[in-house]
Formats: sequence, structure tokens, C-alpha cells
Amino acid sequence: MKKLTTIAALALLMVVAACGGGGTEERKTVKTPDVVAHEKAIKEEKAPPIDPMTSKGIGPVSEVVLGETIDQGMVEEGKALFDKNCAACHKTDKKYIGPAPKDILERRTPEWVMNMIINPTEMVQKDPLAKQVLAESNGAIMADQNITEDQARKILEYFRTL
Repeated sequence: MKKLTTIAALALLMVVAACGGGGTEERKTVKTPDVVAHEKAIKEEKAPPIDPMTSKGIGPVSEVVLGETIDQGMVEEGKALFDKNCAACHKTDKKYIGPAPKDILERRTPEWVMNMIINPTEMVQKDPLAKQVLAESNGAIMADQNITEDQARKILEYFRTL
């Protein structure tokens, strides 16, 4: 029995020694020059920038024709929709939780704006410009308000007056 205890103690001592003694030192990874060069190349490769004035976003809207004159009936309906569904997070002339819609058509295409209103979840997941807006909003994801294409067009008409 004494021999068995000695063998067990010796085995335990070998396990502890093999583990490095349980020290708290961090292991340092040494990268070879080719690995460093490869990682640097990956960081420097950037996708070509997307022009926000040509991107239409992701969603059902592929073309919007804006009339020369603003439709005041649509503006009134769009303002009411905005006040009901959007004003909690968007202030018309300054950034709040989300960006200000004032002059949005100088920064984005009408199609992109409507797709963002109609399809915010997929836009934030897949559209590079929407991802950028999300990052600038400190991760505040735009809520899907179940806005129809017709309602989004009225909101867009309202934005034209801001």
C-alpha cells in the first residue's frame, strides 16, 4: 500500500510539473514575419467605398421619382406618420438617438431612405451605409415600425420640406 501511495504522489507531482506550476505568466505568441505581413495586408485591404448618393439600399424600393413640386397632402400625412412612428428617436433638425432627417436627400438617395424606413433590420445587417449609421448611433438599432411603401413615400415627401 505504501508503494501505491508513493506512485500516486509521484504521478501527481509530475502532472503539476508538466502544467508549468500553475503560474500566472501569460504566454506570448511569436509571429513570424510572413504572418505579420499577411495580417497587415488583410487590415489594409478595404472594400471600395460606397457612394451614398448612388446606393439604393436593400429592400423593395428600387426607383423613386420625385416630382418637381412637393405634394402638400403627402407632406401632411408624412408628418403625421413621422410624429407617430419616428419622433421618439429622430429630431428633424439635429441628431438625437438616430440621425436628423433634415437634408437627408443631400446625403442619401430617396430609395435608400425609403428602404431604411421599410426594412431597417435587414438594412442594418447587410447594407454598409446602414451599418455606418448604426455605428454612429452607438448601436441604437432602428425599430421596425411596419411602415408600408406608400407610408414611407409620404414620410419621404415630408423630409423634402425640412
